[in-house]
Amino acid sequence: MRNRLIHTVLATACAAASLPALPAVDLGDVTLEESIQVGGRHLKLNGAGISKRLVFKIYAMGLYLPDRKQHAAEVLAADGPRRMTIVPLRAISGDDFAEAVMSDLSTGRFGSPEVLAHLVRLAEAIAQQPGGLRKGDVLTLDWLPEVGAVVAINRRPLAAPVRDIAVYNALLAVWLGDKPADPSLKPKLLGMVPVAEGPARL
Repeated sequence: MRNRLIHTVLATACAAASLPALPAVDLGDVTLEESIQVGGRHLKLNGAGISKRLVFKIYAMGLYLPDRKQHAAEVLAADGPRRMTIVPLRAISGDDFAEAVMSDLSTGRFGSPEVLAHLVRLAEAIAQQPGGLRKGDVLTLDWLPEVGAVVAINRRPLAAPVRDIAVYNALLAVWLGDKPADPSLKPKLLGMVPVAEGPARL
């Protein structure tokens, strides 16, 4: 079963890589496609932005959904595939990124120890990447209804898919929750304001 799930993820990534180029959104340092294919579905760029710490640009992010949403609750309740794309604009150690992702997570907030355990394992997989996240790497957080939550770097899955929507929504809540990692980035991902720079924890 595990091999079949991983094969499905890799096949989906290869199919997406073979698609013709689509119009892109220019964020200055990074361009993100306005539409992509994930899990055989056409997704639209819901919103995007660049996050900073002090004067340093840290990463660009884009949220892709089947239909545009302007409320976090609607995003978390959406059916079908979803993707969050993260592109570092400078090198970030795996430990630093994992620590930032985990800093807001707790069993009380996200419902169960099982969800937190899955998140810890995903954060550890990122932390163990040789050299961490390099400038220009593409980290994707996907929800594929037939497969589960898939975390990949440059189209390479970091771990077996997690078949629990609560785990995926907990990941998205790091940026879309009530206390997001970057409060100025949340409305950009929801398509509510133009792209602008703001403070972040990383």
